[in-house]
Amino acid sequence: MKSIIKLTLSTVFIFSASIAIAQKTTGSKVPEVSPMPMKPEMTEIWNPEVKVITPGKKEGEAPSDAIILFDGKNLDQWVSQRDKTKAPAWKIINNDYFEVVPGKGGIETKLAFGDCQLHIEWSAPDSVVNDGQNRGNSGIFFQNRYELQVLDSYKNRTYRNGQAASIYKDHAPLVNAMRSPDEWNTYDIIYTAPRFKPNGELDAPARITVLHNGVLVQNNVTINGLTNYIGLHTYTTAHGEDVISLQDHGCKTQFRNIWIRRL
Repeated sequence: MKSIIKLTLSTVFIFSASIAIAQKTTGSKVPEVSPMPMKPEMTEIWNPEVKVITPGKKEGEAPSDAIILFDGKNLDQWVSQRDKTKAPAWKIINNDYFEVVPGKGGIETKLAFGDCQLHIEWSAPDSVVNDGQNRGNSGIFFQNRYELQVLDSYKNRTYRNGQAASIYKDHAPLVNAMRSPDEWNTYDIIYTAPRFKPNGELDAPARITVLHNGVLVQNNVTINGLTNYIGLHTYTTAHGEDVISLQDHGCKTQFRNIWIRRL
């Protein structure tokens, strides 16, 4: 059986460099060697094999490696923000969705997350009440700090960097893809957490991509810091993974089918 010798590109480069050094140090004339011709297998990476998961059968359905944060049954993955030892006081309705109970405070996940893919469906309150920021207002906070706005922006004018699908007071959405209050909206989100240097200084800011009802509305934008209601947005303190929280803004906003994947 003939033996087959496969040379990598690095082997070829090292061999060529050795010849050059020999020429320079000894002054001898060494015949030039042409690089080995490229072959398809030289740029093929076989291992480790890509992990296999099972995608959802229907649009919006969780893949097999997702963590289910809410599927209509219970809020076991969440706690009250006011008292983290207690279950949320928000209402589950028809084993399908849950609704903010105004005045009971926000809720947050028991688990902490950094880089992630999040799917969440939400609806404005059934009855249209008020306007501007007082209509179906809530928010999704990544690492408990950076808010993706939830708001009934269907025929409801407000400041552009505070409407639905905005990174609150940071980036307005590219378009308004809002559905009417009696319909469900979806957010599909790719979130990249900020990185910090060992001394606590910011190394790389957070970034986020958002599809609102299947429409790209935030295209890998930079989050400029804490999404404060008042004042400029800056990074003040280094931090790691943290919870995802949902805001109680006094409106009966509804949520369902929430799942997340660590990235």
